[in-house]
Amino acid sequence: MNHLLRPGKGPGTVLEATRASVGWDYLQYKVVSLEAGQTVTERTEGDEIALVPLSGSGRVSVGGEVFELSRESVFHGRAPLVYAPPGTELVVEAVTAFEYAVGGAPAEGKYPLRLIEPSEMKSELRGGGPARRQVNHILAHPLPAERLILYEVYVPGGAWSGWPPHCHDGKFGSPYLEETYYYRVAPEDGFAIHRNYATDTDFDEVLLVRSGDLVLVTEGFHPVAAAPGSNVYFLNFLAGELYDDARATPPFDDPAYAWIKDDWEAGKLELPLEKG
Repeated sequence: MNHLLRPGKGPGTVLEATRASVGWDYLQYKVVSLEAGQTVTERTEGDEIALVPLSGSGRVSVGGEVFELSRESVFHGRAPLVYAPPGTELVVEAVTAFEYAVGGAPAEGKYPLRLIEPSEMKSELRGGGPARRQVNHILAHPLPAERLILYEVYVPGGAWSGWPPHCHDGKFGSPYLEETYYYRVAPEDGFAIHRNYATDTDFDEVLLVRSGDLVLVTEGFHPVAAAPGSNVYFLNFLAGELYDDARATPPFDDPAYAWIKDDWEAGKLELPLEKG
C-alpha cells in the first residue's frame, strides 16, 4: 500500500487516513483547513480524539464550553490541544484562516473533555551529535488518555530523528502501536527523508517528504533525516494495544544501531583526512 499521502486543496479535509483505508484497528487521522468564518462539526462517535491547532485562530465549542485556539505556525512553540471522549460533538469555527489536525482511537470514555495547556506538556532535548532534536510530549503519559499518544518533534536542518531506529509493531517484544507522521518543513521548498524498514522481512522503503505530507508507519523501524537547510517538524499520533498508564512503555531499538546511545560521536570521521 502507499504509505506517503500528499495533501489536497482546502477548504475542508486536506488529508485523511481512516482505519478502513489503512487497514488499522486503532488509529485514524486527518488535517482540516478552514477559511475565516467557516464552521465544521467533529463527532467523536466511539473514539477519544485530540484536536491540535497547526496555524491560525479557531474556536471549539462543546456543549456550554468554548476553547480558543491560536498558533502562528508549528515553528512558533507549543499550543493548547482539545481532548474529547467518545460521544462528543465539537463545533470548530475559524476566526482567521485555521488549520488543525485531529485523530482518534476507540475508547470507553474514562477521561472527560479538557483543554491541555502547553505548561502541562513535557519538553525534552533527545539524542546527541547529528541526532539531537526536541520532543514535546503533548499527549503522552502521564497526561491522561486511554490509547492516544501524541508528540511534536523538531529536527534542525542536517540532523536525524528516530535514531537509533525503533519499532513498535509487536515484534521483538515491542508493543503494538499504529502511527502517523505529519510533516511541516521550513522553508516550504525543503524536504526530509523518511525510511520505513523491517529486519525480519524484505520490507524497506525510503520516502521523500515535503511540507504537508503524511507518512503511515504500519510496521518496522522508521528514522527521519532533515536535509541541510530544511528545518523539520512532525506531529506523531499513535494508538494501539497500550492502555492508560501502559502508554509509557518504550519501543524497541534496532540492535544494529542502539550502541550510539553510549557515545553520539563514536566513529565520526574527522576532516580533513590528511593535513598539509
